This record gives sequence, structure tokens and C-alpha cells, in this order.
Amino acid sequence: MVGFLKGTVLLLFSPRHTRPLLFLSMATSFTGEYDCKLDPKGRLVLPAKVKAALPPDDAQQLVLVRGLDPCLVIYPRSAWKVIEDKVTALDEFNEEYRQFQRNFMRGMTEVELDSIGRFLLPGTMRRYAGLDKDAVVVGIGNRCEIWNPDRYDDYLIKDSGEFSKLAQKFLSVSPDTPGAPAPAL
Repeated sequence: MVGFLKGTVLLLFSPRHTRPLLFLSMATSFTGEYDCKLDPKGRLVLPAKVKAALPPDDAQQLVLVRGLDPCLVIYPRSAWKVIEDKVTALDEFNEEYRQFQRNFMRGMTEVELDSIGRFLLPGTMRRYAGLDKDAVVVGIGNRCEIWNPDRYDDYLIKDSGEFSKLAQKFLSVSPDTPGAPAPAL
């Protein structure tokens, strides 16, 4: 058996086959909530568990963007590339697409971790997210959000019944669930 690493996917081949026998995804998955402090220069130390989950090729280079909610979002470079390719593939001659591209990409900046895992949050980004001294870093699969703790609390679902209904809506297997097996005839 021969293996090839392609991005975050390991492809395994048998010498007799031209198609892969096995795909092993090595995709990054960020989880957890971390209370953090910004230093006086506006730098944030990436939590150790988040840093450990970074793909080796992206371990020092991250992409920081404004969130769709009032927070900042940080992606490993490889995860951002997937999103960036979708946005830049939109037809630049369509006014609506251009407006979306402009607003989506504005403020996007690449950041590098220093030797102790810190990176600078630019002033415009800190103001957008309302960040001063305290922050909450939240791992959400392929990305992390950086929130002002008070704003973050405002965006959480407080009612357990409401949360339960959303869990049922998005996680229950039914014929309408994406990827659910087709009903037997």
C-alpha cells in the first residue's frame, strides 16, 4: 500500500489499483472556549490547544477577517483559501457580486504568530469587534471566533428549549436531512 498526502487528506493506494482505496481526512477541527487577554499593544496569545490543532503547513500563518457577527474570525491559511476561492470566483462584472466581494474581503489580513504564539489584532479590527483587554476565543470547526466577552454572551442561546429545537432541526436524521439515506420503497 502506498500513501500520498494531498493537503489535509491522505490517499492510500494498492499497487494494483489506480483509484484510492482509502481517504483519511486530516482536517483541522477547533473546539472549546478560551478566556484570553490582549496585551497593551493589542496582541493576543493563541490558546495552546488551538495552536496545537493548526495544520503543520499553516502553523504560523493565519488569516484574520471581520465576522458576519460582531466578532473577528481567524482561519488557518488553507481553510481560508477554500472560502477565498469561492468569493473571488464570483463574476466581477456583476454589481451585486462586486459589492459582496468588497465587503467580505475588506479588512482581511494575514497574521503570523511570534515565538510565543502571539499575533497582533489591528486597531480597526479591535474596534469592529469591541475588543479592549478581554477576549473569548471560540473554536468552531475550521475556524475560531474572537469575541468581546459581553457581546459573545449576547449572541448565545439562553433558552434550553430553543437550543433543543435547533439541535433537532439540524442534527436529527429525517428524509429532509442532507445526507440522510433515501426512504425504503
